[in-house]
Amino acid sequence: MKVFQLNFVAVSLCLSPATCFCDFRYASKQSSGGDSVLFAIQKDRVTKDNSKDVVSTTSSRREIFSAASGLCSLAILGQVTTEDAYAFPNKISDKYDDRPKRPGPKPKDLGVGTRKDMVGEEYKGLKNCGPAPNCFCSTDSIEDDPEHNIPAWTWPKEFGSDGKVKAFQELEDVVNAYEPGQKNIDGGGFKIITSDPNKGYLYVQFESLKAGYIDDFEVAYIDGLGDRAVQIRSSSRVGYLDFGVNAKRINYIAKALKAKGWDAPGVDPATHQDYVLQNGGN
Repeated sequence: MKVFQLNFVAVSLCLSPATCFCDFRYASKQSSGGDSVLFAIQKDRVTKDNSKDVVSTTSSRREIFSAASGLCSLAILGQVTTEDAYAFPNKISDKYDDRPKRPGPKPKDLGVGTRKDMVGEEYKGLKNCGPAPNCFCSTDSIEDDPEHNIPAWTWPKEFGSDGKVKAFQELEDVVNAYEPGQKNIDGGGFKIITSDPNKGYLYVQFESLKAGYIDDFEVAYIDGLGDRAVQIRSSSRVGYLDFGVNAKRINYIAKALKAKGWDAPGVDPATHQDYVLQNGGN
């Protein structure tokens, strides 16, 4: 008797926010190591109400495709990701632990790197924000992208010759004192992923309470962008809007730094009116 193993690959193509297509391809491979054979392709049209218009199928494999269609629907809705869903231990509540989490894929090009501005010129900076109003970055050009640009932070002169190391140690202390749930954001807690005071880099992940969205927060010292300047980036992974979350996070940390003598501007609604308008005035 031959034993077969089914391997699924789901590929989704969204033609509009309401309609996506999934191609399910499966191959039957003999356990003895025989060649894989592509038996069939079924295309399911999946809409927001999860209705399906089956284009082609074979009756002997209808159940298999039905199960796969469910996986495709979840993938389109963003509930199937390449990362394990998790919660940080400093979250404010366990109430929503049974809900599906949507952390979103971690961007592959975080950190300080060579970027290109709108005219193609290279510069050293943090990851560009892109068009969505759910991100702020101090290394995005204020001329090219005023809605996403924010001022860098500056540590006190009193830090002396080893200012960078002391500044990033203090940044880590300030982040560790961050209050999950402040202004109803980041209730899922946070975790410092990378802290390197010698290089001048700190990377933190913040999580929303209910859906488990992960936002990426970075601060970095970059040669040539100011002797005591710290560059900032805070961005959402999932969705187009952030409903004011990134601005609230930046402003909370900036306020704590100001209390320690830093020059730390936050996100000013007067200079980011489009962000405020799109995110419902939050």
